[in-house]
Amino acid sequence: MNPFLDYLEVILVELKDGYARFRMPVRPEYLQGAKAMQGGLIVALADETIAHAMMTQLSPEEGLTTIELKSNFLASVSDGELIATATVFKKGQSLVIGDCLVTDNKEKNVCRVSATFLLLKKK
Repeated sequence: MNPFLDYLEVILVELKDGYARFRMPVRPEYLQGAKAMQGGLIVALADETIAHAMMTQLSPEEGLTTIELKSNFLASVSDGELIATATVFKKGQSLVIGDCLVTDNKEKNVCRVSATFLLLKKK
């Protein structure tokens, strides 16, 4: 996939048309001062999961980049595993909108993320 995902030990669980699921361990070095998973890492996981769901719907001439991202933190997590599940909400001519729900390994909702990506035309 990419070095960032490898570094965070992110594992692809499932990838199909308009859908992606990844999982990631919650490690002690990922915790912030209050002993909860650092929020930026959770959002990064969601962003990558959404991007991979979108990539399943790209033509060979298309690429993409995040232009807007909104996150709602719903609960903290300090151990176990995170599971991110993303779907493509809409693919238009120049924009793609996707959603992701990140849960812990006990199915507790941790973070909800919506993102807009710009379609890039490769030359």
